Amino acid sequence: MHHFSDRDGILHAEDIPLPTIAEAVGTPCYVYSTATLTRHYHAFANAFANLGATVCYAMKANGNRAVLRLLTELGAGVDVVSGGELALALAAGAPAERIVFSGVGKTEGELEAALRAGVHQINVESEPELDALDAVARRLGLRAPIAIRVNPDVDAATHAKITTGRAENKFGIEWTSARRVFRRAVTLEGIAVKGIALHIGSQILDLAPFEVAFRKIRDLVALLRADGVTVERLDLGGGLGVVYHDHHDVPPDPAAYAGIVRRTLGDLGCALTIEPGRAIAGNAGVLLSRVIYRKAGITRTFVIVDAAMNDLIRPAMYDSHHHIRPVTVPPPGTDTTPMDVVGPVCESGDTFARDHPLPVSLAAGDLVAFMTAGAYCAVMAGQYNGRPLVPEVLVDGDRFHVVRRRPTVAEMAALEDLPPWMTGTGE
Repeated sequence: MHHFSDRDGILHAEDIPLPTIAEAVGTPCYVYSTATLTRHYHAFANAFANLGATVCYAMKANGNRAVLRLLTELGAGVDVVSGGELALALAAGAPAERIVFSGVGKTEGELEAALRAGVHQINVESEPELDALDAVARRLGLRAPIAIRVNPDVDAATHAKITTGRAENKFGIEWTSARRVFRRAVTLEGIAVKGIALHIGSQILDLAPFEVAFRKIRDLVALLRADGVTVERLDLGGGLGVVYHDHHDVPPDPAAYAGIVRRTLGDLGCALTIEPGRAIAGNAGVLLSRVIYRKAGITRTFVIVDAAMNDLIRPAMYDSHHHIRPVTVPPPGTDTTPMDVVGPVCESGDTFARDHPLPVSLAAGDLVAFMTAGAYCAVMAGQYNGRPLVPEVLVDGDRFHVVRRRPTVAEMAALEDLPPWMTGTGE
């Protein structure tokens, strides 16, 4: 469920007509719904309430400071995957004791920053990282609270670029080596082993892979406890999908997901952490864009919009689908025709959709909305073709605020500098 709906023939974000935002902010821009973010956080928190699980929002899905502040004030923790995300999460007010630091390539500087901040847990993904963290912790006179991320070799049946739990993926300790690595970790002076972490992928629409992975984790807990290794925490990652195709995607309900966790792991006496990202932020946002031209080709009709692949890269990167619709509802009986929706960037890959049914009346100047654009969209944006990053807007009922403004080209240029031999001021 989300809070974008038609009223009087106009798509609204909560109580705000999207044309009002377009006029005030310009296009393209991202628009997020406070009510949707709140509802989705509570859906997870309530589903896991009886299990005492901590909901750590996966910041990589949408790292805007206002989004983080909203969710942490509701009670969420934060899952971060870089030193930059750690610093931004702390700046947004996230309590360090509710931050989990994941990621396959943490540097020693990032590990030190996490330890100095006092994060709840560092998820270790390799033996070299384990050794590096041990050395950093000993140098600081600390013991690092860790979970070791294991790779359960489970196929999550999702896109190849967002699966993370198969043996050939880069993430985590290989399943057959996990027991040995845990036994070694407990001997290290700078390491405090707390538990096990896993994450098998993203945009998962079937609960069966979760159950397979969780049962393997249950077996590993029994083996480790038999070895005398303390296992007091289980970090189960995220991965629940969202609706991109209205008639094809049927994501699991958080309550059903919690039921799997309860049945497979609920009696182990472990503190649980879950890390939803897309499932909280995905359909809490839209990308608002304006048609520049409608171009008739010999075999295709192109709708050229002012958003581009550097604003929404998922279709180019993952061949992913976003439903695209006019902001103004066409009159009843208006015919539709297949159109290719493309951006202005000089790449053939700057294509959002092919043969997408749109009203035959769609014309230059009309607003369109790319739905389910709250996750893995603005955070993956770039400045290709000299295009500034686009604004992000947060709506709360009948009010809205620009929570990240559009930089000027002058501000973009100010980050660069000419060497002195090009300026005439040096040799």
